[in-house]
Amino acid sequence: MLRLFTVRKTLKVLHWNHFIRSWKLRTLALFFVAAFCAVSLPACFQANNSALRIGTITWPGYANFYLARELDYYKPGSVFLTNYSSNDALAKAFRNNEVDGVALTMSDALPLAEAVPDLRLVLVIDSSNGADVIMGKPSIDSLKGLEGKRVGVEASGLGAFFLTRALETVSLSPKDVDIVSLGAFEHEQGFNEGKVDAVVTFEPTRSRLLSNDANQLFDSSQIPDEIVDVLAVRESVLTRQKSQLKTLIQGWFRARDYQENDPMDAARLVASQYNISPDEFLESLEGLNIPSLQENQAMLAPQGSDLISSSDKLVKIMRDNQLLKKAIKPQELVDNSIIESVKASL
Repeated sequence: MLRLFTVRKTLKVLHWNHFIRSWKLRTLALFFVAAFCAVSLPACFQANNSALRIGTITWPGYANFYLARELDYYKPGSVFLTNYSSNDALAKAFRNNEVDGVALTMSDALPLAEAVPDLRLVLVIDSSNGADVIMGKPSIDSLKGLEGKRVGVEASGLGAFFLTRALETVSLSPKDVDIVSLGAFEHEQGFNEGKVDAVVTFEPTRSRLLSNDANQLFDSSQIPDEIVDVLAVRESVLTRQKSQLKTLIQGWFRARDYQENDPMDAARLVASQYNISPDEFLESLEGLNIPSLQENQAMLAPQGSDLISSSDKLVKIMRDNQLLKKAIKPQELVDNSIIESVKASL
């Protein structure tokens, strides 16, 4: 009997010691897993579950991203929007991995692709049909009148390209004017304070300058299909954050539909983002074409699309004017997988 009691007691002690050792081993294992995740968060969690960081500038064509946020079309924690003061700041943030994607013109996306080879174009946001402009003082009534004058322009691919193309139409070049570097947030103030005689700008600054008697000397409707805004992301986003990217683009098209069906309410929700009234916001959209999902499908087709064709022409123009260092192939940048996925889910 004593021997049986001793054996049972021994077994209990062994079982307890085994439990203690197992508990310690499990605790130690959990500690190492937690430590690994702490230093390798992207691999453990962030890669699939972190918010998609999208950068924009203050441009009416990008408003549907913010409208979708106002309407709660994004899944909680899936999308984080940041507004930058200039295209230059936006491109820098993308190069430095501060954002996962950026909304910008094709003429800015191409130089950025030189620095970030894995850049991919996944959405055509809009095309400018009069929204980009050159505004001059009341005393200047034509582009020819800019010769020898101070012209404010943002230090970006779009600013350089648009000014170059505009001046070409009257047999001038950027060398014939005095270039003054102005960030987008400085356009209106610089113009009104007399720092420049003209400025390369866009909505909503265009509408405000027109109300102060500025002359519109040139607009993007005179170079159709040459200024297109796109959403660019890193290729890794298409795999690691595919769900968030799909949520972003689905929200974009839902907001586009909302804006078409109830433009005044949509304007009411986002006009403050641009420091203008809802009526002024709606007016600022008049110079834009915002393509539908079906139009995006056609434009992002890898072969034979109008976007590829116009972008090939854009590359040549930018190369001829030394705005690109090498010949970029637009068809290699386009990725239509998310658009096709969104289309299939509707």
